[in-house]
Amino acid sequence: MTELSLRLAVSLAQIAAVMGIVMLTVMILTLAERKVLGWMQDRMGPMEVGPYGILQPIADGLKLFFKEDIVPAGANKFMFSLAPILAMVPALIGFAVIPFGPNETIQLFGMTIKPFVISDINIGVLYILAFASIGAYGIILGGWASNSKYSLLGGLRSAAQIISYELNVGLAIVGVLIMAGSLSLVKITDAQAGGFWHWYVFAFPAPQIFAFVVYVISAVAETNRVPFDLPEAESELVAGFFTEYSGMRFAFFFIAEYANMVLVSCVAAALFLGGWNAPYPGTILGHIGLEPFAWIEGVAWFTVKVYGFLFLFFWLRATLPRLRYDQLMKFGWKVMLPIALANIVVTAIAMYIYNQFK
Repeated sequence: MTELSLRLAVSLAQIAAVMGIVMLTVMILTLAERKVLGWMQDRMGPMEVGPYGILQPIADGLKLFFKEDIVPAGANKFMFSLAPILAMVPALIGFAVIPFGPNETIQLFGMTIKPFVISDINIGVLYILAFASIGAYGIILGGWASNSKYSLLGGLRSAAQIISYELNVGLAIVGVLIMAGSLSLVKITDAQAGGFWHWYVFAFPAPQIFAFVVYVISAVAETNRVPFDLPEAESELVAGFFTEYSGMRFAFFFIAEYANMVLVSCVAAALFLGGWNAPYPGTILGHIGLEPFAWIEGVAWFTVKVYGFLFLFFWLRATLPRLRYDQLMKFGWKVMLPIALANIVVTAIAMYIYNQFK
């Protein structure tokens, strides 16, 4: 095999591994959310399929796979079919630039590869923001192509909501980019090594605590989760933009929502909480002489941080009521946006003064 063929094979293997982990995480989340909500509401959650209901995601997947695929008579069939794909694919593409573990290189078949990141590009943050915005078109098209007033209202709400809160997500990240001096998620994560006091949410001279809060709230809105689930409000729009969807097309929208939750959690962990870096200098495995296995500790810390954010999504759903639409827009434009802009100004001034006296 030529070197090009080997590189292609290794890249495809990395992509398959990451996609497999993401899809497995989505399956786990569908069960975990129902279990966590059940415990918070003093009930058991799914208990019928398998021991303690652990096979419920498989049953749900099989049910959706074998369900009749209905296309409404008045729908635009091409757009109706395209919309779920357009929602799901950008959600999965974003994982290409996420560093899941240490920035290490290994030699394989004479090639140098990084096992924990598919692609380390110098505009990783922009790449994620760009593809995340494309996913909004899937929701808008799904609402319009269904030829249903409920779906159309859900699509229009989603368009306005994503435009409003995507701006805040982007601005919340700018403070971190000023401090890191890079758009590469790998370099941003590496710069936070050495203990939790180097994580950008706490780092001197401009802790990004306000940016972190703005990012987390805006990310919840971006993923259409409670209390910002206006595009699919069951009590008023039946199911919003995917009211008319069934079978695997419904499953694609479902996968897109949970994959986006995982993606924004990965980005939050990488930008604000040090990514795979432990909250203490070095690694415990490294300190006790097991340096070749230290990557396990890094991957474990990254996983813990991501699942912490995902638990927050469930906690918010169990706790908060849905906002009214005017409250949602006012909160985005009149509260979140000024805080994000002020954070950029303060961070820029603090970094300028710090660099002058360094």
